[in-house]
Amino acid sequence: MATKKMILDLDTGVDDALALAYAVADPNVDLIGIISSYGNTLVETAAQNSLNLLHLLGADDVPVFIGASHSSTTNNFEVMPISQLIHGKNGVGEITLETSPRQVETQSAIDFLIESAHQYKENLIFIPTGPLTNLAAAIEKDNDVATLIGNTTLMGGALTVPGNVTPFTEANIHQDPEAADFAFVHQQNLTMVGLDVTLRTLLTKKETAAWRTLGTLAGEKFADLMDFYIDAYANLNINKNGAALHDPLAVAVGIDPSYVTSIGLAMRVTYDKESGDYGRTIGDKEKLLVPTTTKAAVLVDSKRFVHDFQNLMLNVLQ
Repeated sequence: MATKKMILDLDTGVDDALALAYAVADPNVDLIGIISSYGNTLVETAAQNSLNLLHLLGADDVPVFIGASHSSTTNNFEVMPISQLIHGKNGVGEITLETSPRQVETQSAIDFLIESAHQYKENLIFIPTGPLTNLAAAIEKDNDVATLIGNTTLMGGALTVPGNVTPFTEANIHQDPEAADFAFVHQQNLTMVGLDVTLRTLLTKKETAAWRTLGTLAGEKFADLMDFYIDAYANLNINKNGAALHDPLAVAVGIDPSYVTSIGLAMRVTYDKESGDYGRTIGDKEKLLVPTTTKAAVLVDSKRFVHDFQNLMLNVLQ
């Protein structure tokens, strides 16, 4: 088994499903668990989607834990209509998946993350691809989490490009800006993989057609869910050239940071609703001269990444 252990924190929609498949496929990491979050869908739906996708890929040994069901400052959560249009009402492009024989774990996601941080330390890679509510909660419960995890690579934020919810704000950060700010301030060895780079990594129906030619159920299902996503991008005029590989890129960078060019930058998130830039990810001007382990990805070798992603998918979908 690989020395590096990985935990995914997924609000399992379409690109989360691809991130899950990437983590299962890459031999350089051992996927030890998935934490469920809210965002693209409800937390319970996200958890069941993850279980069902793991079952489809023959990875029933990976446990799934229930995380936060809403942000740190609200009492409930409702899926945004735009999220349902992009990911489908069931979160996975309206495809039907066989129900996994495995149930969600009874242990809390927060406790699982804390225990894993203490057990694996620098060998643990943590990849949140939704809001940062679970990470912030773990740090608040056990401050050591902030320094124990060897590598936290998140998908979220926008530093050099506009957001996709507001002119400043990316969707994952928008779900819980307060938790995101807390995580940026406290978590060590953190890399932000935001819209700056993910929007440059596009998948097309040329790649999904190759998945179908495998003649497997997994190939067919993943092609169906990704084609739904590609069509949504085109129909909503997000991008007619293909759909962005947001969450898989975060997984890839967590394993191999050389896919991107990053800058060291202490980050903050604006969460004053009266500020006009609520949810903005921006450098902390008070810490511009202070050494930091926080990085923001600003460029990506998209050709290399899409090529490697496709090869891994063709392998795991066989």
